[in-house]
Amino acid sequence: MAAGSFEGQYVWHPAADDRQLARACIDVKAGRYLGAHDVLREARGDFDVRAHRSLVLASEAADSDLAERWLAEEPSAEAALLWARVAMLRALRMADAGDRRAGTLVGIARTACDRAAQMLPEDPTPWVAQLAMARLRRPRDPAPQGLLTAPPGPWYLFSRILRLDPWNREAHHRFLAFFFTRHGGSASARWDVASFLSHRAPATSALRLLPLVALVEDYDPSALLADSTWEQSQWIATATGSYNHWFPQVAGYRFTPVLDLAYLAHALYMAKREFEAREVFTAMGPYASRMPWSAFGEPAEQLTKARRSCGLPIPNAA
Repeated sequence: MAAGSFEGQYVWHPAADDRQLARACIDVKAGRYLGAHDVLREARGDFDVRAHRSLVLASEAADSDLAERWLAEEPSAEAALLWARVAMLRALRMADAGDRRAGTLVGIARTACDRAAQMLPEDPTPWVAQLAMARLRRPRDPAPQGLLTAPPGPWYLFSRILRLDPWNREAHHRFLAFFFTRHGGSASARWDVASFLSHRAPATSALRLLPLVALVEDYDPSALLADSTWEQSQWIATATGSYNHWFPQVAGYRFTPVLDLAYLAHALYMAKREFEAREVFTAMGPYASRMPWSAFGEPAEQLTKARRSCGLPIPNAA
């Protein structure tokens, strides 16, 4: 199903319109790794795609022994990367569940990331996986100049990634997440980092959406006029800036950036910019992500409410 069309149902799978990735996910579920090898190797020249594909594949493989088996049977940079991603996901899940075995799994994951980094030194993805786990050990490197609150954090690791890929999407999102309150950060640090990262990115970059991610993270439904926050001039300017400068670039993407489009569509919808939101929803076609909608209620219900307000088709509509 192509982006830009809507045939009556949402498609929630994170592979979206990356058909090669979707087929590889089916293979992984069936215990086969050849498809995973092909899609990861093909993406060696596009680190954002390689990061996304490896994360989606790891989510499919995390509950099986496929990653371990692949690495043992046919060791390669791609096998090592999938194993690093799987180990990362397992460590994070265990830590979030408060399981005492989390420390052991973090050690395994760090070793797996080191191996993947050695096998393909130019790939930042293993370091991004390390960054995802930084919230578990809370490093306190000093912040660079230019941040009002100078929040300590995993700045050295983040800088290492940026030397390999200056605008790596997942690295920026993982780094911002380190400062989320639920991960041990603070609101002041979160806003400072979101602003710093977004303003250093090109106007045409999806990283300009980072303050909108922080805004969703900060959402408190019990606060007075909480839903009116997006109507404030600074947030309208952030959303319309991305709409004017980044959104036109999406037509040239290899695959539909569903999550970034969802944050933009949501912000425009909340700001009562239905015309612009309608265009963004249309570009997404049937593809959907649970964030940011799940921060406001049941994702499908919230997405349907937004689409209806923009005069777009919704599931099971007459």
